[in-house]
Amino acid sequence: MGFTAVEPPYVTDTRWIVYAIPASLAIWRAKCAGHLSLVAVWVTLGLLVLGFLHLPGFPSYPPQVHRIQGVYNAMKIARVDAFAIKLPPADTGNEGTTENLDTYGDYFIARDAWTSIYSRAHETCLVRVEADNGLVGWGEGQAPVGGRAVRAIVEDLCRPVLLGQDPFDVEYLWYRLYSAMRERGHVTGFYVDALAGVDLALYDLMGKALGKPAHKLLGGQFRDRVRVYAGIGGTDEATLVRQAQEHVAEGYQALKLHLRVSTPEILQIVQAVREVVGPQVELMVDIHMLRDVSGAIELGRGLEQLGVRWLESPTQPEDVHGQAEVARALDMQVATGEWLRTTWEWRQWIEHRAFDVAMPDIARTGLSEGKRIAALCDSFNLPIAPHVGGGGILAVAASVAYSAAIPNFQILEHAHRAHAQKARIARRFPEPVDGAFPVEDVPGLGVEIDEDAVARFTV
Repeated sequence: MGFTAVEPPYVTDTRWIVYAIPASLAIWRAKCAGHLSLVAVWVTLGLLVLGFLHLPGFPSYPPQVHRIQGVYNAMKIARVDAFAIKLPPADTGNEGTTENLDTYGDYFIARDAWTSIYSRAHETCLVRVEADNGLVGWGEGQAPVGGRAVRAIVEDLCRPVLLGQDPFDVEYLWYRLYSAMRERGHVTGFYVDALAGVDLALYDLMGKALGKPAHKLLGGQFRDRVRVYAGIGGTDEATLVRQAQEHVAEGYQALKLHLRVSTPEILQIVQAVREVVGPQVELMVDIHMLRDVSGAIELGRGLEQLGVRWLESPTQPEDVHGQAEVARALDMQVATGEWLRTTWEWRQWIEHRAFDVAMPDIARTGLSEGKRIAALCDSFNLPIAPHVGGGGILAVAASVAYSAAIPNFQILEHAHRAHAQKARIARRFPEPVDGAFPVEDVPGLGVEIDEDAVARFTV
């Protein structure tokens, strides 16, 4: 139902100010004259005269105490569903050679490195929350693999807690769900991804109920445009150079290279890209945690000579002290954190100064916890560059809202070539223009989901 003002609130405040004028004058005159007994007479006469005057815009005396009446008819959560979806592969131009991959059906892992398992399709988990008034909010718990695990958590664990609750209790609900499995050690991973999906859906629902964009619910708009960098990857130098040229031609002034090759090869590729895009384009390098401390420092010093803005995820995600050593040794920024989902996880990385740029993934943290992470980082003067990676179209939209609503935003990740593929489940969705997402005044997350398409791609 949302908020509705029955009439302009507190209109009588103006009238009581007018009432106060003769009363104040009466007290002053009486005191000056030494006749305190006249105070009551002056006050009474002043109020009576004004009380019977029907001044424009004033209600007649005695004034009604105006309130916002019935402004909020509390919605209740009536239904919660989750959908593990799998969209066919898109030609992103990032595939490179498959000779060094171990393949498992639709999935693959690099043969010679301890890296993540990937799907050739685009996979994620969507969360649908419906209120008893028929409004629907959509969210996403990022699941580049294993989407059905997130779905099971949403439907088997989250749903019973959520039904009948007020969606505006969004932070309470996140904390209630988080605490429900905390003692058992389920404080990250798929479980918190499911909570993120619920959290995003609640913000979408609240925004639709109020007719307000999610960034307004997060505290307000810090910027009109959310600047992005485009991610490109592969192992072939010529392909990467071509992709870099194409992205710059399309308006991107910042590029991130995903490179899982040797240090000499990385430096050669970055040098080639730098030569074709020029010094004005910012370059970042993500090596996906494939170096030890000394190797990361060696690579970082080489990248500094090529004007690279940051080195991302240089060491293993458990190695807080090692990455802190890398961050201290390099003049360039060290960026990290896509796997860190809560403030409790982030705290030790922040306290050890193990990075220069925080990269929370909003489809893993949720907007509620994401705001707390941003505030924690801001208290240490650390900027935020949200990770999106394999996130779907709702993750993109939520990340734009988040980026618009925090003071310490730096730049947002964007998988440019996969954007249209991710949007196959939506009729309306945010799109970048000249290397940035406009911050739009659209209720909720600003995505209109095509439920028929969701059903078609559900696995």
